[in-house]
Order: sequence, then C-alpha cells, then structure tokens
Amino acid sequence: MNQSQPNASQLHFRGYDTKDFFDELIDEHDKPRPGAELLLQRIEELPDDEILQRQQMAERSLFRMGITFNVYGDNQGVEKIMPFDLVPRIIAPEEWSRLERGLKQRIRALNLFIDDIYHDQKIVKDKVVPEVMLKSAKSFREQCIGINPPAGIWCHITGTDLVRDKDGTIYVLEDNLRCPSGVSYVLQNRFIMKRSLPWLFDASNVRPVLDYPGRLFQLLEYLAPEGIESPTVAVLTPGVFNSAYYEHSFLAQQMGVELVEGRDLVIHDGFVCMRTTKGFQRVDVLYRRIDDDFIDPKAFREDSMLGVPGLMEAYRNGRVALANAPGTGIADDKVIYAYVEKMIKYYLDEEAIIPNVPTYVCYDDKEREYVLANLDKLVVKAANEAGGYGMLIGPHATEEEREKFAGLIQENPRNYIAQPTLSLSRIPTIVEDKFEGRHVDLRPYILYSEDIFVLPGGLTRVALKKGSLVVNSSQGGGSKDTWVIGSSPQQSQSQQQS
Repeated sequence: MNQSQPNASQLHFRGYDTKDFFDELIDEHDKPRPGAELLLQRIEELPDDEILQRQQMAERSLFRMGITFNVYGDNQGVEKIMPFDLVPRIIAPEEWSRLERGLKQRIRALNLFIDDIYHDQKIVKDKVVPEVMLKSAKSFREQCIGINPPAGIWCHITGTDLVRDKDGTIYVLEDNLRCPSGVSYVLQNRFIMKRSLPWLFDASNVRPVLDYPGRLFQLLEYLAPEGIESPTVAVLTPGVFNSAYYEHSFLAQQMGVELVEGRDLVIHDGFVCMRTTKGFQRVDVLYRRIDDDFIDPKAFREDSMLGVPGLMEAYRNGRVALANAPGTGIADDKVIYAYVEKMIKYYLDEEAIIPNVPTYVCYDDKEREYVLANLDKLVVKAANEAGGYGMLIGPHATEEEREKFAGLIQENPRNYIAQPTLSLSRIPTIVEDKFEGRHVDLRPYILYSEDIFVLPGGLTRVALKKGSLVVNSSQGGGSKDTWVIGSSPQQSQSQQQS
C-alpha cells in the first residue's frame, strides 16, 4: 500500500479501465453498479490528497491496533500487518439476499452430510458420494463415529469462499469448516472505515457486522450441556505461533471469555477444567481453534503438545461442547467439495442456489486424463491444503512447475482436483496515487445454532500484486471492508447505534 506523501491528482474513476473483467463497483458502461452510486460520487468529490491521507491514517491505525497475521517460514519475521484498502466493496440488497439463501442451503446440506457420514452413511450406500472418496479422506475421523453433537449440528462456524467470474456468476470456491479464520479483520476493517469515512458510511445504509462477537457468544452458550444456566466458555488456541493467534485473542477479548491453551486445561473427574489461581474451574464450551489431529493426544496424534489428554472422552460423554465438532473436516476436503451440489439435491431435494466452480476429480480416470492434458489452462489444488499452498495456477506456471504437478497427480490422484482458471472479478484499489483494478474474493461467515445466521458481507480479500489471482494474506493479499446495503433504513439502524 502507498506510504508516499500525497501528490498528483489521479484518484478519480474517469478513465478507470476495467480491462474486460467484471468490476465490483463499475459496470462495462463506466457506470456505478447498483448500490455503489453514492460511494463513487462521494469519493470523486474528495481531493486526491485527502483520499491518500485517509488511506494512510487507516494504515497507521492498523499498525497501532496490532492487527496482524503470522506467516510460516518467513525469515523476515512471522508477524505481519494485514494490508487494507480504503475503497469498500459494495453488495446490493437483492444480490445479498440470494447469496444468503444459498449459503444457508449449503451449510444445512453439509451438516446433514457430516451427521450421515458418522452414522448410517446413506449417501455412500446410495452411491451419491463414492465410498473410496470417504475411505481415503485424511480428514475422516473414525473416533467420531456414533457421536451426537448438541442439536445434531457439527459445523457451527463456517467461512465459505465465493468468487465471481467474468460473466458475473458467483461460485462457491471452497468451504472452510474446520477453523475458518478472518472474521476479526472484518470487524476491524469496519471499525476503521467508520472512522475514516464517517459521513459516507452514515449515508450509505450499510448493514451491521459489529454484533458478530455477541452472536458467536450466544451460539457457544447454546451448545452448553443441559442444566447449566451460566456456562463457562473459552477459546482454545494453539498459541502465539499460530497464523491466526491475533484472531483467537481478539475474539476471546470481544466475547469476554478466557483465551486458553491446552496446557491451561486438565480433565478432572471427567470434566474439562481450567487451572486458575483459585483452583480448577469447570469449562463447559470450547471454541477450539486447534485442528483435530492435535486436540487430544489420547484420541488423535500421540505426539501433540497442544491439546488436552482425555478431551474427546469428555466430549463424547456430553460433559463439554466443542465448536466446531471434531470430524467436520470431512466436509471441506477439496475432493468432497466436488459433490456438494449432489448433497444438496440428496438431502434437501433442492438445486444449489450458488453453484460450485466446475471441478475435475483427478481420481477419476477420464477426468485425470483431461487434467493432465490441460494443465496450462487449469488450477490444480491439493485436497487438504489451505492458504494458497499446494496449488498450481496453470496459465501462470512454468513448464517445470506443470511437470512437477503432473507427477504429483499421477503419484496420488486422490489428493488433487482441478478447476478452470476463472477471470476473477476486480475492484478499484489505491495503488500508489491512482486507482487500479485488483482481483478479489469474498468469505462470508455463517453461524449455525437454533437458526442459521449469515454475517452481512464478510471478508473481501484482495490480490494486491498486479495480475495475481491469489488473495491469501500469506501470499501477498490484503483486505477491504464489505458493505451490504440494507433494503430499508431499519436494517442498518443497529449499525448506526453500535
């Protein structure tokens, strides 16, 4: 992001070049998209130096607030400030309404799938999902067979990645069901935007997001074992070296609950207890941000130093609730993703409202043959990688990189899928002293308890490198605030009050 002093006058949208991509704010006729009219008008009215000053103020605020993420293996230091761009993304009410319905539909089907997989496996017996895909999934947990989580809900907190292609169609790129991160940046981006452009924010009828911690806390309380009127809730983190440690501490602080590590907890008389200066204190609900493999060395990896020995037994006996439930990772295996539209049809008898990106499963002989013959046109992803790792963007890769991935696919075809390279939508972003289009995706957050709640908007991630399609913060991405415009002034009323 720009660190130079304000100078030339170029920050306007006249002549902004969408370069034949779908732009989130400006259409092909250089007109504002629905909902973006006021934003573009007000920014055009600002002097260039004022826009740049406000951008710099926002960056300084991020630095002072310590809004960071960690990058594994970066010898320049593990802790980074999340880059931020002042120009928000706008989503019109009608489009958000469809996305909200589609996300609710999807998370209902995915939860039914997980519950089925750990009980009767009807979807496998009916050959909708091939049995081999289940048996070979690294994220399938035999330890979870027969478990009945509260209200039958396995995945309580989801972050689903959406992308828009050149023709305007929005697709689900992937589901993050284990420990989805990023919502802390949504809340901090909103906080900064309200300070950076307050008059514009107040006039834009933006739907609220700052009530998320309260809704998350209500969800966690809802999961508490029966008979506990005032449950003790805690956030379980792997510790300061985890890439999302900032978020763990932020959410605990916002909810007013303890942030604990495995070493802070012990199983006592069959219950999970927290060590305190006054002795053991029972913990009823854990929002765990530790992967299944490390959460309990007695049940999963014996060498884990992060988890709590005996936690799974306490969970199985209903003496503690875990969000998300262990075993949910089976539904965000990237190969299983290829079958989600079929799950929606199977469990809900509905067509998917938000489609998947067309996906080739390399385990299938014909599809693998096509993938290997078209690596220069496809994006290849490993089944259990995240954060932009373990993937090949064929059109941007060298011949050597494509040959390497061809070998990996042939060696372990179950571990790979491939998708067409989409022309991801772009959005005006401040680059030096002008606006340039940068590719974006969107991660909305979904909470599932008595009802399903979709946080209006979500995290818009921006690929800050020119031409890059990789939006992950670990790969040079930043973020923007996402404004879902209310269909009525009442919808944003609570925002004005917060």
